[in-house]
Amino acid sequence: MGVKLGQAVGGRARGGSDDLVEAHEINVTPFIDVMLVLLIIFMVAAPLATVDLGVDLPASAVEPSPRPDKPVFVTVKPDLSVAVSEDVIARDALTSTLDSITQGKKDERIFLRADKAVSYGDLMEVMNLLRNAGYLKIALVGLDGRS
Repeated sequence: MGVKLGQAVGGRARGGSDDLVEAHEINVTPFIDVMLVLLIIFMVAAPLATVDLGVDLPASAVEPSPRPDKPVFVTVKPDLSVAVSEDVIARDALTSTLDSITQGKKDERIFLRADKAVSYGDLMEVMNLLRNAGYLKIALVGLDGRS
C-alpha cells in the first residue's frame, strides 16, 4: 500500500501546512525611530537652554559655590561694553538696571565676569560702579581650571 500524491497523511494534505510559525524576534524599528526623534529633540533643545554671551573667561582653581536660582550677571565684554544678563547697557544706566532686576535688594549677590582681554583697571572701574551703587556682594566668575 503506497501513498498517492495528494492523499492525506496523518490528517493533512501532503503539500500544504496550516501551522502558524511563531516569530521569536522583537521588532525594534519603532523603538529606534522613537530614540532618534528624542535624540534630535535634545540636540536642538540643549543649545537653547543655555543663553550666554560669548566671553572668554579666565580659569579658576577654586571650588565653585552653589549657584542661585536666578543669578544676576554683569559682563564686561572685550570692547569694554557692559551687559546685564544679555542686554548691553550704558555704564551710567547700570545702577537703575540692577535696581529694577533685583527689585532694590542691595544685598543680592552680583556675578561679575569679564573677558580675558579686559584689563584689571577696566574691571575695577565696573566693580567700583557696583560698589558705589550699593551692591557690596560681588562674585567674580571664572572657568573651572581643574582637570
